[in-house]
Amino acid sequence: MNTIKIALDWTVNINHIGLFVAQDLGYYHEIGMNVQFINPSEDNYNLTPGKKLDLDLADLALAPFETVISLNNKANPIDAIAVFAILQNDLSSLVSLKSSGINSPKDLDKKIYASYKARYEDQIVKEMVVNDGGRGELVLTYPEKLGIWNTLLTKEAHSTWIFDNWEGVEAESQGIELTKFRLNDYSIPYGYSPVILGKKSKLNQSVDAFAGVIQAIRKGYGFAAQNPKQAVELFQKHVHPADLQKIDISRALAITKDHFGSEDSIGKMNPHRVHSFLQWLVDKKLEDASILTQNLFSNFFLNNPAS
Repeated sequence: MNTIKIALDWTVNINHIGLFVAQDLGYYHEIGMNVQFINPSEDNYNLTPGKKLDLDLADLALAPFETVISLNNKANPIDAIAVFAILQNDLSSLVSLKSSGINSPKDLDKKIYASYKARYEDQIVKEMVVNDGGRGELVLTYPEKLGIWNTLLTKEAHSTWIFDNWEGVEAESQGIELTKFRLNDYSIPYGYSPVILGKKSKLNQSVDAFAGVIQAIRKGYGFAAQNPKQAVELFQKHVHPADLQKIDISRALAITKDHFGSEDSIGKMNPHRVHSFLQWLVDKKLEDASILTQNLFSNFFLNNPAS
């Protein structure tokens, strides 16, 4: 195995910088591997990264940790496992335009929420509203995924979910004032997003190849954190020109780089943090307690190649 295909979770953005820096600096080629990236814009997000993994259109995929749970617990289970956490801390927010007068989640009752239709997403947002003293009575809409952010800007929706280090930077650069609400502030644990996941069966067939690529990715994120100016110069050619016009990549990386983790923690998942999120899902009756004993993540490939 000398080619690995990675399905991206979104059009190229700052969360992907380590993947592309590793490619541009030759980290994959150093270990005799060719890495190809599958951009969701190629099919207008008709197939999710998890589905591409399921169908073997991709060898690895980027997605929220929820996707790992979903694949393992659907009618025809897929032996998915998370092997790399892009961010050690949450950089996403539930947001509304400041001009909307929505000052806390409870103000979203009877308001329009533009949803990505991700597993648990709608319930998590409702839970934030309830935990803030509201009723959780959202009006849910499901626009085309690649256009959801624009529904907030055009005021077709009152609220949606964003990454602070991408859409948040775009809003900042355009003078668009947002009101942000974070999971931790409303008693909801962070479940790592995005993660890199693969099928256990495929990973076990080519341990050295996958370990090599995952460790090259880790080097890429480490380089981006330590050498932001160089990393931005390498990365920006991979970003869509329309995004380059709206988003300051240097600013996006400045917000993000400390969240990749320390040299020792880049990519790693904390068992306690994973368990807290799984337990929350069980407590809220969003999943069966069986998920608490499933093997859903591994740090093995970060620094333990079979060789």
